[in-house]
Amino acid sequence: MNTKSWIQAARLRTLPLSISGILVGSAYAYYQNKFEWIIFVLALLTTLSFQILSNFANDYGDGIKGTDANRIGEKRLVASGEITSEQMKKAIIINGIIAFVLAVALIYFAFGQENFVYSITFLVLGIASIAAAIKYTVGNNAYGYSGFGDVFVFIFFGLVAVVGSNFLYSKSIDIKLFLPAIAIGMLSTAVLNLNNMRDIENDRIANKNTLVVKFGLKFGLWYQRILIFVPVILYLLFLFDFKNGNLGFSILFFYLAISHNTTITKIVAMATPNEFDPHLKKVALSTFLYAILISLKLISG
Repeated sequence: MNTKSWIQAARLRTLPLSISGILVGSAYAYYQNKFEWIIFVLALLTTLSFQILSNFANDYGDGIKGTDANRIGEKRLVASGEITSEQMKKAIIINGIIAFVLAVALIYFAFGQENFVYSITFLVLGIASIAAAIKYTVGNNAYGYSGFGDVFVFIFFGLVAVVGSNFLYSKSIDIKLFLPAIAIGMLSTAVLNLNNMRDIENDRIANKNTLVVKFGLKFGLWYQRILIFVPVILYLLFLFDFKNGNLGFSILFFYLAISHNTTITKIVAMATPNEFDPHLKKVALSTFLYAILISLKLISG
């Protein structure tokens, strides 16, 4: 078994993006004086297992359907033949079991036996997350092939990750948290949209009807502008309540915002889809850096 191939299949560059919401939700719990290390560690492990499961399933689903045959960017392992479809199928099953066990452990330490309704609710949410991770590209009714991938990413990377992770600590919902939750959801969707703009021609041939395939590249570029610009405003609105800001933080935040704007300007100026690939990592990394900055701000009070 080639370890390097499995590491590639896990798509390590997507993992920081997947934990961004957990960092913000947990940091807000710290701000609320409700933070617990065991919940934090289990939340991170559960989220990472979900993300790797989704990446494996995506590699498998697109691989067996031929969608990745002529893709731009990082190669996919099932499509290239480095990992067989049977091997990937087994890996998906094993990872799904690991994700479920981690989710049960997280629910137990968060709610114990005293909050049965919460436990059942989050157990259902965990099962739904596993199913959604797999059904993105696997099966005849894979929702990633019908333009619903953006909805999944927005909900699970944004709302569930931020508000849901904070609820594990606080057992309550703070309406203010929806500002960074929506911001992270939109930025995560921006990464997916950039990926879809890059793959537009190949997806069209493979009948993978992403929003960009349905509405065209011009729509994708305007959509990308909104997905990158609006989160900056939402973050600023969220931070408005924290009046003990410092100059260093403000400089870093606005530097990141300017870099974000520069990235979208470059993307809009591009002529061909294969030029989008290098910017995937930049958008994902800036999303993660935003989460770190917000988290540090919350922890520092």
